[in-house]
Amino acid sequence: MENSLLTIILFAPTIAALITLLLPKDSRKLVRWWALAASLVPLAFALVAWFGFESAVVDPNGYKYVIIAPWYEAIGSSYHLGMDGLSLTMVLLTTLLIPLAILASFGIDDKVRMYMALFLFLETGMLGVFLSLDLLLFFVFWEIGLVPMYFLINQWGSPKGERELWGGLKIANRTYASFKFMIYTMAGSLGLLLAIQMLGVVFKTFDLPYIIQQWNALAPNDLILGGFTTVGTAKTVAFWAFTIAFALKVPVWPFHTWLPDAHTEAPTAGSMILAGVLLKLGAFGFLRFVLPLYPEQAQAGANILAGLATAAIVFGAFAAFGQRDFKRLVAYSSVNHMGFVLLGIAAAAQEMGTQSATIALNGAVLQMFNHGLSAAGMFFLVGVVYDRIHTRNLDEMGGYFPLIPVYGGVLIFTSMASLGLPGLNGFVSEFLVVRGAWDIFPVWTALSMLGLLFTGAYILKGIAKSLHGPLNQTHSQHLGEISKRELAVIAPLMVLMLWLGVWPGWLLGVIDKAMIALQSAIG
Repeated sequence: MENSLLTIILFAPTIAALITLLLPKDSRKLVRWWALAASLVPLAFALVAWFGFESAVVDPNGYKYVIIAPWYEAIGSSYHLGMDGLSLTMVLLTTLLIPLAILASFGIDDKVRMYMALFLFLETGMLGVFLSLDLLLFFVFWEIGLVPMYFLINQWGSPKGERELWGGLKIANRTYASFKFMIYTMAGSLGLLLAIQMLGVVFKTFDLPYIIQQWNALAPNDLILGGFTTVGTAKTVAFWAFTIAFALKVPVWPFHTWLPDAHTEAPTAGSMILAGVLLKLGAFGFLRFVLPLYPEQAQAGANILAGLATAAIVFGAFAAFGQRDFKRLVAYSSVNHMGFVLLGIAAAAQEMGTQSATIALNGAVLQMFNHGLSAAGMFFLVGVVYDRIHTRNLDEMGGYFPLIPVYGGVLIFTSMASLGLPGLNGFVSEFLVVRGAWDIFPVWTALSMLGLLFTGAYILKGIAKSLHGPLNQTHSQHLGEISKRELAVIAPLMVLMLWLGVWPGWLLGVIDKAMIALQSAIG
């Protein structure tokens, strides 16, 4: 069981997706419930992995539940999966959010089979990124995840709005957003693929633990690639190739412009997964690949990364405050919150192995998990109102609290978690990042507090414009209280937001061991 656990988690969604496509076309209710039930299978096995994690066998590289088998022997690539505390945390987040996103999608009536199948295929792509210990296998899953999200935005995105391109050509906003999402990510992936190929040529394998060990053992002036270049030069070029690809995915300012468009046009469940998991792929890439493979280059570029992280925190908050579209406001908040993740990673890259670096890394990984919960919850709640009044314009809302008090209470609770209110999850992770980064980058950390200030401003703006003030009669006649199904979607997220705010140790203990092991391996 232990040897096949990760394979089951990884491919159960794909098998379920294929079965979904074979179900009767006119049985929408059956398709919905089948997709929901099937999405609970990876979650169940992820919980098995969680509860058995401490006692699981550890391989020499520090990974558990490891499976390795021949895959593409001609070029030295293998089916190599493994799990540490970092990947376990991200697998839990992914397998939790997918069932909630599917449950949130029960209102979808158009091409239901394909919609649900795409979500399940997307889950396999994301899980593959978190579990792969072979660089080529990782890249395959990295690219696979693009396709389902492209179609989810393009086919089920917001039907409203067009934009004019060059020459007077007009296209739907959702078409523009999906293409922009695809082109941005693929542009970054080109350099990533070339850098991975270079490593494969040098070492005749794509096995990540082996490459990390051998790569860091080479002297900077050693010649590689047939004497074409030195190790130091190749590492510098490859470092920036990896960094740009992952920065585009996070996304880091100024590579963030695809994000608000994609979020605004995506269906509600698509936005939940885009913010909740897909953004974490980039941050995961920094931790799994950039820091272990390029520690010297990461240290040299740490100040630049910290500056970009601060820009994301500050400008993301300012941009969110300026939005009138509720969903676009939440989208820019993701730029702001993911900036804290990068700030923690940059601090660790600067002073790897110190106590402050460990605290910053713990905060960064916990922030990845916490943002996944709060951002998914916020996008869902915006979608709940949009389904009723068919607008996201904050200027057309207001005074809704007396009409929908349960929804209002849930929105305030989730907003406070996103804000970072003490006692809720967002506070713990942001505090850890700031505490760890302060000793290493005091100036950047101090500047990022401007973003933290405006985080409160844009969150309160969203609450005030939607719930408080005089009742806006424009759409209020269509407003209805949150349903039981919708409460079932948001309730698990709220429980975890409170649980992690009151007692974060159950997750931080796993993260801390993984971050200490990461730094030890680099050192």
